[in-house]
Amino acid sequence: MKIFDRETQSPPDARGRFGQFGGRFVPETLIPALDELEAAWTLARADPGYRKELTDLLENYAGRPTPLFQAERLVKALGLQARVYLKREDLLHTGAHKLNNTLGQALLARRMGKKRIIAETGAGQHGVATATVCALLGLECVVYMGAEDVVRQSPNVTRMGLLGAEVRPVEAGSRTLKDAMNEAIRDWVTNVRSTYYCIGSAAGPHPYPLLVRELQKIIGEEIAEQSLAREGRLPDAIVACVGGGSNAIGAFHRFASEKNTRLFGVEAAGHGLDSGKHGASLARGRPGVLHGSRSYLLQTDDGQVAEAHSISAGLDYPGVGPELSHLRDLGKLELLAATDVEALQAFQDLASTEGILCALETAHAIAALRYLPKLEFVVVNLSGRGDKDLDTIAKALLK
Repeated sequence: MKIFDRETQSPPDARGRFGQFGGRFVPETLIPALDELEAAWTLARADPGYRKELTDLLENYAGRPTPLFQAERLVKALGLQARVYLKREDLLHTGAHKLNNTLGQALLARRMGKKRIIAETGAGQHGVATATVCALLGLECVVYMGAEDVVRQSPNVTRMGLLGAEVRPVEAGSRTLKDAMNEAIRDWVTNVRSTYYCIGSAAGPHPYPLLVRELQKIIGEEIAEQSLAREGRLPDAIVACVGGGSNAIGAFHRFASEKNTRLFGVEAAGHGLDSGKHGASLARGRPGVLHGSRSYLLQTDDGQVAEAHSISAGLDYPGVGPELSHLRDLGKLELLAATDVEALQAFQDLASTEGILCALETAHAIAALRYLPKLEFVVVNLSGRGDKDLDTIAKALLK
């Protein structure tokens, strides 16, 4: 496995724009910090020493490459004709794809001389992954988490504490991921000289969407290599759930220029796309600015950011990364959605047929398999495991 082996020719441009999306919409005080980060990333990416250390940690600490598993019993139970494979990011250390990103960013922070790391988290997986790498590298770690998510993702709050991180509950707003990100940005503005902000999604101001994509695209690179080994060709489709977008762009990026591979992003339909209680930014949002970049957002009629809803904390976000917004407008990204009820059913379907307890975020992608067009060979990015969601699932199923 070689990191950054394939050179990226796709956007963003020099201003961090993916078509009309992306860019930097931040206070002037943060521009020098973003310039510093972009310069440090450019140097690190080209440094064989950085690449070697990251590769070694991904292989020998995180557990890459993750397997590609054929879900034959799930396919039979759902009455599908396709051969469906699961990209098992749930088997990565810490239980989700998030570690790919935090390892790369923490090594970068250390190169930059930053000893304090802050992060935002919704489902808690990015917080756990950040706390993990901070423990590994001896860095201070503060994680902002919406108070609502602190309650419904309590196992991950405990894990972060055991790993030495300070978890700061955010009581403002909807008390979810959007508000946690707001507080993390406020912290960064105040402590920009000593602090590195480790963003978990392929969102935020440039260069974060690029940086996170480049650290997560190993998922798609492995899917391509493993698909050729197993099937002798690339998949007809890649399916991934979409919240902020890091697991999705990680799985999709390798295939964005492949004419014969379709990309399906599955958003949270919550109580239904017409209910007003959902997280389908790409399907029901419109372009606007949130957290430093331009992308599709859920908005009220007068342009205020609307509250999102999903049973899964990681999809409970009113925005999405700028690159996914761009792929949507290009017609390369096809949109599907799954309700809370459908995600719960998909969780049970996967558990009972394949013995896999997936995250509620991932369950949305499993649920969408019923709505795919007729295809022969499909890969679903199984982005995380469901330990963190068991209390939420148990309560929902007992209603």
